[in-house]
Amino acid sequence: MTPPASGTSPGTVPSALEPLALYGAGFAADPHGHYRRLRAQGPLARVRIAPDVDALLVTDYHAAVDLLRDTETFTKDPRAWQAGVPADSPVLPVLGHRPTALFTDGAVHARYRDAINDTLALIEPHLLRAEVAQVAQRLIAAFSATGSGDLIAQYARRLPVHVFTASFGVAPEDSERVVRGTAGMMDPEADATAAYDDLVGVVSALVSSRRRRPRRDLTTYLLGHPAGLDDDEAVRQITLIMSAGHDPTTNLIGNALLRMLSDTGYGGSLHGGAMTAREAVDDVLWRDPPLANMGAHFPRHDTEFHGVPLRAGQLVLVSFAAANTQSPPSVQDPAVRSGDGAHLAWSTGPHRCPAKQPALLMAMTAIEQLTSQLCDLELAVEPGALVWRPGPFHRAPAHLPVRFTPLDTLPEPDDAGAPETSDHVPTRVGGTPNG
Repeated sequence: MTPPASGTSPGTVPSALEPLALYGAGFAADPHGHYRRLRAQGPLARVRIAPDVDALLVTDYHAAVDLLRDTETFTKDPRAWQAGVPADSPVLPVLGHRPTALFTDGAVHARYRDAINDTLALIEPHLLRAEVAQVAQRLIAAFSATGSGDLIAQYARRLPVHVFTASFGVAPEDSERVVRGTAGMMDPEADATAAYDDLVGVVSALVSSRRRRPRRDLTTYLLGHPAGLDDDEAVRQITLIMSAGHDPTTNLIGNALLRMLSDTGYGGSLHGGAMTAREAVDDVLWRDPPLANMGAHFPRHDTEFHGVPLRAGQLVLVSFAAANTQSPPSVQDPAVRSGDGAHLAWSTGPHRCPAKQPALLMAMTAIEQLTSQLCDLELAVEPGALVWRPGPFHRAPAHLPVRFTPLDTLPEPDDAGAPETSDHVPTRVGGTPNG
């Protein structure tokens, strides 16, 4: 843990300047205002991510890329830093060490990463798209006759978990526990430790069941992968995939829908608007990425990075949102920004997001399904009245209230209920990842 704000340790800002807090309502309401103030301190600035927990935040684009690719100077193992953090800190469920690809380096990281990459490679895009569309239709049908809804609680938060639970073979009755576990880890107002522990409990029971009785799902494939993961390693990789996939995908869907609904070209409604789902998603990934501040790294030894002294074991986070919006002129060119080749929303280097394509496909399909069924959606409140979820890591509205013309009926999906068996998954389990 970094020293108190009054200290003068290397790598900190002058003692007279308190570190900016990234976990309150003020930051949630105006993150880009905070980033502008932080940039004035240089490529790295001191921030407070929880009571008594400080970090250095990288806000410069080039410095962020250098950090994310530098495996010699920095490690992903947080244990030296973690030893000085209060055991009940709300950030430990996100940043605390676990035996997963996120917190390891070298050969151990490669082993976990190969298992994850090969497992995710089994997801067939066309089957995933069909699965997402089917789930989307069920969720929309649940509120389409009312003429109003909350697109976060009733749609964006629920859609990814249905896909994840089907793919990994989680029992339908445990899906709500997965929602609470993945969302609770990022919620400073919830018991994040209890949320993670409950998610581990769900996945532990699943792994134990699949050891005894293999099925055609991603859990079974992961257990049989040549990496030879033991039960705890398998549990931790699955919880990593779920937690790193569910909440960010929820946020991406919600942020993109808000971008479309608040775009001036729509006049507050989707009807007749010019912004496509892809344009909205791209804009969000540039300006308000679902994971705004993450990429935790720790210097292996005392060093200097972009002119800032760092201590061994000090927490250094990357602000993907700040780096994207500070990026060099060549990157800000509209012709370049039409794609996603230069933004950092998916990170870069050896720890870049392994689920980029499935996440994009889920978000795009979810948005397209919603806007095609409820084409006159409009915000039920002014954009400035929306409340954003507090917390240092994510960027997401807490609710997205909308109104629309009620629909009497929607086309029924082929399978009107949630998948009852783990054989109904959008994968090609049984073949090889590259076959």
